[in-house]
Amino acid sequence: MNLVWFLLIGLAAGWLAGHLVKGRGFGLLENLVIGVIGALIGGYVFGSLGVNTGGLLGQLITATVGALILLFLLKLIRRG
Repeated sequence: MNLVWFLLIGLAAGWLAGHLVKGRGFGLLENLVIGVIGALIGGYVFGSLGVNTGGLLGQLITATVGALILLFLLKLIRRG
C-alpha cells in the first residue's frame, strides 16, 4: 500500500510541478516519472537541510519541490 501512495503522490507532484513551470501537465506517464524522481530529489534535499516533513501534505510538498528542481535542471541542460 505504501508503494501505491508513493506513486499517487508522485503523480500529483509531477502534475503540480508541470502546471507551475509549464502552465499545463506533461501527461500521465511523464507526470508520474517527474513526480517520483522529484520525490527522491526532494527527500534528499530536505534531508540534507534537516527539514522534516510529515504526513501526506508534507510528502506532497517535498515531492513537488523536488520535481520543480528537476524541471529547472532539465531546462538548464536543454539551453546549454
